[in-house]
Amino acid sequence: MKKYTLLKPLQIQETLNEARIKFLTPDLFMRIFGISASKAKYYIESQTQTGLFIRLKKGLYTLKTSLPTEEEMANAIYKPSYLSFEYALAHYGLLPEMVYIITSATTKPTRLFQTQDMHFSFRTIKKQAYTGYVLKKTEKKSFLIAEPEKALADYIYFLAQGKVADNDRLFSNVSKINKTKVLEYINLFDNKSTLDMYNKIYARS
Repeated sequence: MKKYTLLKPLQIQETLNEARIKFLTPDLFMRIFGISASKAKYYIESQTQTGLFIRLKKGLYTLKTSLPTEEEMANAIYKPSYLSFEYALAHYGLLPEMVYIITSATTKPTRLFQTQDMHFSFRTIKKQAYTGYVLKKTEKKSFLIAEPEKALADYIYFLAQGKVADNDRLFSNVSKINKTKVLEYINLFDNKSTLDMYNKIYARS
């Protein structure tokens, strides 16, 4: 068991990187390094002040020298969630302009987070509509993101409620994705105004 007084920043970095641990909580730190909960919390907080760790939200940290991608951060900051709406649409090339907010869908209450000059928006959708996402995985990163059709369906649901702005440049590209699949996801919301908005959008595309 490692001694608390002997923990060094370089040792911490090497251990976490070797284990490919990108996100850290005091509980996980306690178990990895064999120290008490109070000492784990104190060590992380003090090393956050010195710059070893970055606080993403209360109780969630990452190494400053090994920052996860914004997609991975979004998935970790608020669970359950998957990337969707404008961010996912831009990811697939359906939204031509740059997106400055990392948008996700969740079944939990709507929340906003800001960390490292990045803004994360989590929008609530119905539990029965919480599907249609995939795991994108490479050697260096992995994250959950809506399929193109589901990202559009989520967006239309919020557009029908007046919670996001209409975007003609987006809807000029809807012909690039599977219309039938979009409708299948739209029907999961069981919401007439959302279905009406879907019909309106495809009528003008």
